[in-house]
Amino acid sequence: MGKSRTGMRWIFLVAVALAVSACAETEFLVHSAKRMGGVFEPPQEPIYKVGEPYQIQGTWYYPAEDYQYDETGIASWYGAQFHGRRTANGEPYDMNALTAAHRTLPMPSYVRATHLENGRSLILKVNDRRPFARGRIIDISRRGSQLLGFHDTGTARVRVQIMADQSRAIAARLQSKTQLAEASTPITVDRLPKPDVKTEALAPPPGGARAPVVRPAPAPQPVAAPPERKTAAKRNDNEVLSDKVTVTPVKKTNLFVQAGAFTQFENANRVRAKLSPIGPVTVKQALVNGKDFYRVRVGPLQSVNDADRTLDAVSRAGYPDARIVVD
Repeated sequence: MGKSRTGMRWIFLVAVALAVSACAETEFLVHSAKRMGGVFEPPQEPIYKVGEPYQIQGTWYYPAEDYQYDETGIASWYGAQFHGRRTANGEPYDMNALTAAHRTLPMPSYVRATHLENGRSLILKVNDRRPFARGRIIDISRRGSQLLGFHDTGTARVRVQIMADQSRAIAARLQSKTQLAEASTPITVDRLPKPDVKTEALAPPPGGARAPVVRPAPAPQPVAAPPERKTAAKRNDNEVLSDKVTVTPVKKTNLFVQAGAFTQFENANRVRAKLSPIGPVTVKQALVNGKDFYRVRVGPLQSVNDADRTLDAVSRAGYPDARIVVD
């Protein structure tokens, strides 16, 4: 009886030791996950997304497929604070990748960003929704800002142009992939039950001859499956994105705050008079899609800081849609 109790105690102690070991291993894995940046999340495929209109700090934004997009303004960059977080279309943000955030362009899409003060230009993939700071038109990854040459200054005068063909191509790939994933799986012949068929050799009829025996062709040998390839979206990224920077000649640019563009000169002139206490105001005629517009601009301004202050003043004067432009 004593030996039996002793044996039971040993079994109990072994079970407790195993449980403690398992708990310790689980705790180690949890702490390892925390050291790697938080709760582990499996990789997520990027999705194609345009999105509905949304409002940030009282301003409405209207995402759209705009394959004519071409704008000048101020770029900023974002880095370690957002590294590893999900972007607006589901990809993890990588500050060392060639990506950018835009408030309205499709995700993903490709743009060429050109630094207008040093002539450097680079293709970037838009996969996030930013920047929401007034006076900025694009937020670029840390790596992109380094290659374009404004990492240390924080901002840059840029021109941003959508790469229409490449953007349409990646949109078509991802949309087709989504449609295939959502479609129901068709029934295949291999899944149907196969009948049990038996064969039997019969003697030839009177006066007939036995047909020659036809040997079946040898079964084809299995071929090794090709190695797994990268997703279509990733292949397309590698084809379009590159650390190679293009450098073009630069010309002098000026900073302005544009209060608005009007089809009637009288309306533009009234706005000019209202904004004249803020600084030098001009009314400039421009032809857009065959139609005359009169742009009311304050400037030229000496620096991005001056442009930011002027933009705030114009907005308070009753023109909340005013923006900084580079010309």
